[in-house]
Amino acid sequence: MRGFIPKDASADELATAIRRVSSGRRYLDSAMMAGESPLTERERDALALASRGASVGEISASLHLTEGTVRNYLSSAITKLGAANRITAIHVAQQKVGGKPYFSLEAGHG
Repeated sequence: MRGFIPKDASADELATAIRRVSSGRRYLDSAMMAGESPLTERERDALALASRGASVGEISASLHLTEGTVRNYLSSAITKLGAANRITAIHVAQQKVGGKPYFSLEAGHG
């Protein structure tokens, strides 16, 4: 994935994103550039637990969700962060963007 744009983006923002990605560059929407997390609370919780080595089964038990739902949250987080896999998504989410990480290592406190 080479870019992220929210569903409610304007037509101008969408056109800009398409031009940048088609020219080989990355595109991140303004909220991500400002350091705001594109992740939902549940996506952050699932990634935080995964960052500590929890399996999908362990994450589902901890968050009281089905394993399928956990996989969906992890997949969505990977996509939103433009990552190739869970490990890369964890790394990206832990980086300080705009002065704060997208999640803390404490699930539910990010």
